[in-house]
Amino acid sequence: MPTDLLGREYETFPAPQPRHEHGPARVIAMCNQKGGVGKTTSSINIAGALSQYGRRVLIVDFDPQGAATVGLGINANTVENTVYTALFDPSVDPHDIIQHTDFKNLDVMPANIDLSAAEVQLVTEVGREQILASVLRKVRDEYDLVIIDCQPSLGLLTVNALTAADGVMIPVAAEFFALRGVALLMQSIEKVQSRINPSLEIDGVLVTMYTRTLHSEEVLQRIYEAFGDKVFHTVISRSIKLPDATVAAAPITIYAPNHKTAQEYREVAREMVARGVVA
Repeated sequence: MPTDLLGREYETFPAPQPRHEHGPARVIAMCNQKGGVGKTTSSINIAGALSQYGRRVLIVDFDPQGAATVGLGINANTVENTVYTALFDPSVDPHDIIQHTDFKNLDVMPANIDLSAAEVQLVTEVGREQILASVLRKVRDEYDLVIIDCQPSLGLLTVNALTAADGVMIPVAAEFFALRGVALLMQSIEKVQSRINPSLEIDGVLVTMYTRTLHSEEVLQRIYEAFGDKVFHTVISRSIKLPDATVAAAPITIYAPNHKTAQEYREVAREMVARGVVA
């Protein structure tokens, strides 16, 4: 039986059968308030892998930098409406905001710099933590998975994402500094669980930017000590091919399907289905 880098035995996850009926979606917040740990990269590539396995996936770009939007080939500056519009204009149908990408089964709700104003505007809104949840309620029956790509902060946008989500996926770079911020994130998750969204779960911890060094191995061990079996068996290696895929505006599973990192993201997607995170 194969073992992972932590020495855990596990069965190789089979490729799932495609789904012919879709929805209702599980909503996952891809969340870590530390920047540069692979949130957007993981959102795009997990979505890309699952879309190739016949799952309908929507990425909600919830970061004012709009990296997930650009990374899927959408120019958010030329799009009339974005997720910001959906938050503050109830007359706009979220279906009219969603953009179809060039990749089958993969859509995106785009964002641009306008979203940076939302943090301030939300302060005065009634039911401010629930606004994104009410937007997604209108579209979730058409997808198998909705991934909210959160910004690297713990402000009102991230609280909105955690309130709208069924589960949280936490990407953690295999570096010591990346570990330090996870405790603050866990405090925020626990507050949302206790006050707003008691059904919120940790769907998994994904180790990214792994290199075969003693430092990475020590960090991996510490992550496992903190999260146990929530840590995915597959870790994502540091790779120059990921920026290449970003420039090409395509998931690496489509841009370079035979590359090691593409295989790793496909394995994560298969594990998510095997765990029941995605139907």
